[in-house]
Amino acid sequence: MAASPAQRRRWEREQARLRASVVEEDTEEWQKDPRFTGLERVGGVDLSYIKGDESRACASLVVLSYPALEVLYQDCRMVAVSAPYVAGFLAFREVPVLVEAVQRLQQEEPQLQPQVLLVDGNGLLHPRGFGTACHLGVLTDLPCVGVAKNLLQVDGVVRDELHREQVRSLQSSGEAFPLTGASGKVLGMVLRSYNNSSKPLYVSVGHRVSLDTAVRLVRACCRFRVPEPIRQADIRSREYLRKLPCAPLEVPGAVPASPESSKKEAEPED
Repeated sequence: MAASPAQRRRWEREQARLRASVVEEDTEEWQKDPRFTGLERVGGVDLSYIKGDESRACASLVVLSYPALEVLYQDCRMVAVSAPYVAGFLAFREVPVLVEAVQRLQQEEPQLQPQVLLVDGNGLLHPRGFGTACHLGVLTDLPCVGVAKNLLQVDGVVRDELHREQVRSLQSSGEAFPLTGASGKVLGMVLRSYNNSSKPLYVSVGHRVSLDTAVRLVRACCRFRVPEPIRQADIRSREYLRKLPCAPLEVPGAVPASPESSKKEAEPED
């Protein structure tokens, strides 16, 4: 699959249109409390792909209790992925099926709707300031946080020796430093989330959350390197693929099959 120049231009216009709706500040009372009092449910989303097959994936949405981080809800199912993968436009490939997963939850188990979503990908840390976490946040109107495992190099931010030195300076869990672009804008934070891993996370605003709150929340949700909502979405999607390699496809917009629970083979750029 490949995207034509005309399709890329349409996607760019759509990103610019939706980008105007992003809210880069806290909108919920629980976000303003140092201990997140009032936060009870945190969601995580992820897609896992079958090796060698770009057209099939397992879309996974989980909801965890907070602060216990126990799984309250899971929905994993095979989906057809029709849009091609193009760096900088990952949301057009993955967000439609994630929006449908959120809508199913809202319809079937509204009491379990997450108060915030952690997204395996970027938010404002993106060439046009509108990564997957922003896209999903605007379309669902839920607070969203982008949590990436690899640095997306934008606005002069590069993985050079200075960056590697700054990463090495993060000695313990919870330490972080800002990612400041050539434009002077702080695009996100580099966070050491786990003492036993020197590999950082790249946290950025998605929607309806400040960067400070996003980083505090990711810290609070980490038992290991990856925050538990995303980690559980990943674990369950991978397990789904292992058990049901020929699971039925769900085409976006079609009548859904029974809910189940699946992971990216690689780490594409948003």
